[in-house]
Amino acid sequence: MTLTPSKVNLFTFFKLPAAFWSGVRVKVLNENECHVKVKHTWFTQNPFKSMYFAIQAMGAELSTGALVMYHVKKNEGNISMLVAQNKAVFTKKATGKIIFTCQQGQLVAETIEKALVTKEGQTIWLTSIGQNELGEQVSEMQFEWTIKVRAH
Repeated sequence: MTLTPSKVNLFTFFKLPAAFWSGVRVKVLNENECHVKVKHTWFTQNPFKSMYFAIQAMGAELSTGALVMYHVKKNEGNISMLVAQNKAVFTKKATGKIIFTCQQGQLVAETIEKALVTKEGQTIWLTSIGQNELGEQVSEMQFEWTIKVRAH
C-alpha cells in the first residue's frame, strides 16, 4: 500500500495534532519529493506579522519526514526513524501560503537500503526549502534523520 498525502494528513490529525490544527498539509508525496503547504494566518503568526518559526519547522520537518515514511512503507521493513538534529536559516518574512519542498527521495531510498543490508543504523541530512507564493525562498531547514532496522 502506497503512502498518500491524504493518509499523511490523517496521520497528523491523530499523531501530530499541533501540525494538523496549524494547517500543515501534505500536497504532493511520491518517491522523489514531498511538498507541504502552510498558510500565514492569525493562528500561525508571530508578533512581527509573519509566520512563527515553529510553524515553519513543522511544515519543513513534515516534508522530510513524510518522504522517509514513504520509503519505509515502500520497503515494508521494520524500521524506526527519528530526528536527531536540525538547522534553520530564515531569509525572508513568511507571509501568505508557504510551500516546503524536499526533493531527496533517491537519497532516502539509498539510505534505507543501506540500513536494511548492513543492519546498522544510518543517518541522513535532508533539506526542505520554504517558498512563498512568488517563488521567493523564505527559509531553508535541514533535519538529520536516524534510520534503524528494528530486531525481529
